[in-house]
Amino acid sequence: MASPAPMSDGIGIANLPNQRHKIVAKRGAHFTVMVVGESGLGKTTLINTLFSTELSPPKNYNRRHHKQLDKLTEVEIIKAELEEKQFKTKLTVIDTPGFGDYVNNRDSWAPIVDFIDDQHEAYMRQEQQPQRQDKIDLRVHACLYFIRPTGHTLKPLDIEIMKRLGTRVNLIPVIAKADTLTQNDLALFKQRIRDTIKAQNIRIYQPLIEPDDDAAASEHARILLEAMPFSIIGSTEDVTTEDGRVVKGREYMWGVAEVENENHCDFRKLRSLLIRTHMLDLISTTEELHYENYRHAQMEVRKPGEQKPRKFENPKFKEEEEALRKRFTEQVKAEEARFRQWEQHLIQERDRLNKDLELAHSAIKALEAELDNLQNGYRSTRR
Repeated sequence: MASPAPMSDGIGIANLPNQRHKIVAKRGAHFTVMVVGESGLGKTTLINTLFSTELSPPKNYNRRHHKQLDKLTEVEIIKAELEEKQFKTKLTVIDTPGFGDYVNNRDSWAPIVDFIDDQHEAYMRQEQQPQRQDKIDLRVHACLYFIRPTGHTLKPLDIEIMKRLGTRVNLIPVIAKADTLTQNDLALFKQRIRDTIKAQNIRIYQPLIEPDDDAAASEHARILLEAMPFSIIGSTEDVTTEDGRVVKGREYMWGVAEVENENHCDFRKLRSLLIRTHMLDLISTTEELHYENYRHAQMEVRKPGEQKPRKFENPKFKEEEEALRKRFTEQVKAEEARFRQWEQHLIQERDRLNKDLELAHSAIKALEAELDNLQNGYRSTRR
């Protein structure tokens, strides 16, 4: 018979974190990250660099400049299982190819927003079932929004989708290909983005600084806050620096832009936020804030167990459709009134021209009669 565990001082409540650690170590973790941004900004490369594995092969963007009309944004799901020091994490990456790549980008965010809402809906439906052991959870815990390094500010499309994403998911903005900007231009670009985010009331994920945190944790959270939006250099290639070190980075004529050099970009800060220090906070924020907000909003408009109305049956969509129909009807009526007015004007102009023509004919006939009289008088005088 095994000997009992040695007793220690106290009743054992302080051992609860160790018990929790054993449960988490046994079950592993599940983390879902979404990447949103235009093609060619290095989304796939960054994900492969973050998790030190090729989760997705590089894409061919040879035709990304051949703009197409009215093509929808797609949603791709990539799953992998990572292991480090015997701890396993099930990773799901949601990619969104096609976003912002076409001539007509109106509503290009709809498939992305719908996917996030659908995952909340699917999880809520599973919670309402009698058997809940094998729930499938694809709720997005973090969304990396890639900003093109223009050096100016956010585009209207960026602002529109960031507003919609910020209320649904932990939104983390990143500046792609930061090695294309100088340090001064990058700092100015970051400040402009912060100003725009504040002016447009865009909600982004911000690590909390707890009062009971130690000085090191508080300082780390403050550094992460000051670094947002994170400037990123993504590369899975090994290059050799001038001092002989082999690092992940990009090689240029002037030197090497190192991925993990904090003087070059914020890659290590982003990785720390996503994995090392705030992964559990991202998961809990998704569960306790975004999912609860969705569930509460649905419970206000739906009965328990009632299916979510399809998009064309959605009351909000019906209101929008009715508003569009009303506006269309008003525009048609306005055009019809304008057409009738123009038609009336044409009729009046036709009548005026007809009267002028009749007067001209009458005048001509009078002149012809006068001419005939003159000719007859002339002939009679000669006789």
